[in-house]
Amino acid sequence: MNKITNKKLLWQLPFLTLLIIGSIFIITQQRSTPYQYNEGQVFGTFYHITYQNDQDLQKEIEAELKKIDNSLSTFNKQSVISKVNNNEVTKLDELFIEIFDKAKAISKETDGAFDITVAPLVNLWGFGFKQGTTPSKQQIDSLKQLVGYEKISLIMGKRIKKTDQRIMLDCSAIAKGYSSDVIARLFKKYDIKNFMIEIGGEIVVSGNSESRVPWKIGVNKPIEDSTNTNTELQTVLNITNKAMATSGNYRNFYYKGGKKFAHTIDPKTGYPVQHSLLSATVLAADCATADAYATAFMVMGMERSKKVLEKHKELMAYFIYSDHQGKLKVWYSPELEKKIVQ
Repeated sequence: MNKITNKKLLWQLPFLTLLIIGSIFIITQQRSTPYQYNEGQVFGTFYHITYQNDQDLQKEIEAELKKIDNSLSTFNKQSVISKVNNNEVTKLDELFIEIFDKAKAISKETDGAFDITVAPLVNLWGFGFKQGTTPSKQQIDSLKQLVGYEKISLIMGKRIKKTDQRIMLDCSAIAKGYSSDVIARLFKKYDIKNFMIEIGGEIVVSGNSESRVPWKIGVNKPIEDSTNTNTELQTVLNITNKAMATSGNYRNFYYKGGKKFAHTIDPKTGYPVQHSLLSATVLAADCATADAYATAFMVMGMERSKKVLEKHKELMAYFIYSDHQGKLKVWYSPELEKKIVQ
C-alpha cells in the first residue's frame, strides 16, 4: 500500500509543480499589466475611468457612451427617447427597453417616488432645460395630470403607450448609473477584472485598485454648493464588486419665502421636497438600480427610505441628514460599517 501511495504522490508532484508555476505566472502577469486612465465629457458631465488592461479602450468606451446618448438623451433630438417624447414612430433599441423596464419596476417598489415621467414638473420648476419662475398651484396641478409611471407602458416590447400624448420621459435620474453599468459590461467582454468607472458621480468598481487593495470611494459632505465645486468628503468607503450612486438636494436649490427649495421634485405633490435628508448614497449590484433608489430616497426622506431598505436587503445606504439644531448627522445600513474607512 505504501509503495502504491508513494507512486501516486510521485505522479502528482509534477502536476502540483506545474499548478504552482502556472499560478505564479498568472499573478506576475496580472501585476505587470498596466492600469489605463481615461476621462472626458458626456451627458453634460464628466467621466473618469481606471482599468487594468494592456490596451487603451477609450475609443470603445466612447462608442458605448454614444450608443446610450443616441438612445436615452433628451438633449439629443434624434435619440430614441426624444422620438418617443415627440410621439414619432421609432424602433426601440435594447438599451431603451432595458432601462424602461427597470425604471418601471423601481417606480412600483418605491410607490412612485422614482418616476421617469416627472420631467414636465422638473422643467416647470426651472431645474431642467430652462430657468423658470416659481410655478403657480394651477400650473402644477395641470402638469400633474401628465406625471405618473402607471400612465406609460411597453407594448409587446415594440412601442410605448401613453395615456396622454403630452407625457414626456426623462431617464436622467438613472441614465448615468446605467452608463457605468454598460462600460462595466464592456470591460467584462475584455476579461478586465480590476476597474473603477465613474460617470457624473455614479460608480461601478471591480477587483482592486492599482495599490492592490479594494477601491476607496468618497462620499461628499453636503455643503450648500450650487456651483458644484465642493469636494469636501463626509466619509470614505472601502468597496469592491459594487455599484454606488449618490443623490442630494444640497447642490441645486434656491430660497423663496424663507424656505429652501431643492432640485428633487416629488412626482406626487408636484413640489420640491423639503425634509431633513440632505444626501442619499446607495450601494447595489448595478449602478442603474443604485442611481434610481438614491433619487427615490431623496423624495421619500429618512423614515420611508428605511422601510424600503428593510424590504430590499440587497441594497445598502448611507444617509446624511440635518438634525433639529441644523447639525449634520449620518445613518447607514449596519452592513456598511465594516466598509467605512476609519
